[in-house]
Amino acid sequence: MSLTASVKDELARLEIKKASERRAELSTVLRFSGGLHIVSGRIVVEVELDSAAVARRLRATIMEEFGHTCELGMISGGGLRRGNHYVLRVTREGEALARRTGLLDSHGRPVRGLPPVIVNGSIGDAEAVLRGAFLSHGSLTEPGRSASMEFTCPGPEAALALVGAARRLDVIAKAREVRGGDRVVVRDGDAIATLLTHMGAHDALLTWEDRRLRKEVRATANRLANFDDANLRRSAQAAVAAGARVERALELLGDDVPDHLRAAGELRLANKQASLDELGRMSDPILTKDAIAGRIRRLLAMADRRAEELGVAGTDANVGQH
Repeated sequence: MSLTASVKDELARLEIKKASERRAELSTVLRFSGGLHIVSGRIVVEVELDSAAVARRLRATIMEEFGHTCELGMISGGGLRRGNHYVLRVTREGEALARRTGLLDSHGRPVRGLPPVIVNGSIGDAEAVLRGAFLSHGSLTEPGRSASMEFTCPGPEAALALVGAARRLDVIAKAREVRGGDRVVVRDGDAIATLLTHMGAHDALLTWEDRRLRKEVRATANRLANFDDANLRRSAQAAVAAGARVERALELLGDDVPDHLRAAGELRLANKQASLDELGRMSDPILTKDAIAGRIRRLLAMADRRAEELGVAGTDANVGQH
């Protein structure tokens, strides 16, 4: 089951006791998934959902809170429509339901955003709004760089109302237009976890956090591996460059090289990829890393002075040619 389906399944089974929160959730679902139609001169409320559990929850809430009966039908998937969809229709008392849930204002005009009584409600009402919006048209992607929680909204007014509800929960959400549609998006991982908690999807939160942790551990391991590889490449490049300088130093000095410096230089030439620590262990007698580095440094300095006296290129002349 996808993360989105898991969240919807858990939220559809969540028990809400406060009537204001049940009505806030119901109004949001009707606004985000529903529409008003005129049939034989009467207003009909129709809602289309992609989850049977959500449809059953909505029908039960309408019956328990307002006493209205609903017709429930199913549309089989096919063509561009994926999976089955479920249609709830309130025909007889559609206008009454629309007025009582805020789909229509006191003058009988459609409300474009969310009813003021819900927008200005309690924190619990704000949680119910986000829960209803997710049950209607919400999605949650896998944690990682592109992690996001998105809500598809019926219009810009509804999107702004949703952004306001998230802000009341101390979550920054952004409203944006995508391919001609309005969406509200949350991309921060901690913010997504906060919303899941407030909506009541605690089991889904544990799954999401577990996957998030695994992704972060894997990403950290990859970064460290890349860092180590880069360090090894830099060390190898530095060793090759040092070998080229030593080779030029021995050419410049000829026989005028102290034996201990020549030995260090020849050891470097014979083992161009080795580290200074490894060169020290190869020496006879064994030398410390600092000791072998000091000998090679003195050899190069002596050769550069000789090159300056002769007016020729110094030990850097060979770097880049190996």
